Amino acid sequence: MITRSNLAEQLREYQIRSKHDWASVSFFSSTSNNFSSSVDVVVFVIWELIIFAFLVFSAVSLYFRHLRLAFILVCVTLLLLLCMKITKQIRHNRKKKRRMLLPLSM
Repeated sequence: MITRSNLAEQLREYQIRSKHDWASVSFFSSTSNNFSSSVDVVVFVIWELIIFAFLVFSAVSLYFRHLRLAFILVCVTLLLLLCMKITKQIRHNRKKKRRMLLPLSM
């Protein structure tokens, strides 16, 4: 017989099985362990590598005294960082919303 306590127990077991404890791979984010799949980890590591590359390119352009190019690269880097934060927040909200729609009883 299916009871509320059995469903709650199954839900707890499912959440424990599906939870992944990823290491902190995010350099720019303090809440980097909110990833739920390896795809999310790969996507955000790629974002951060691109941001890091733009920062290095801006430092090199400053070294060669191309101030305008350095300023443009820093602006692009900040824009990418902002996009990464917004994308992460949107994904987190969608997953949270999906979790709330999980039925607890039949």
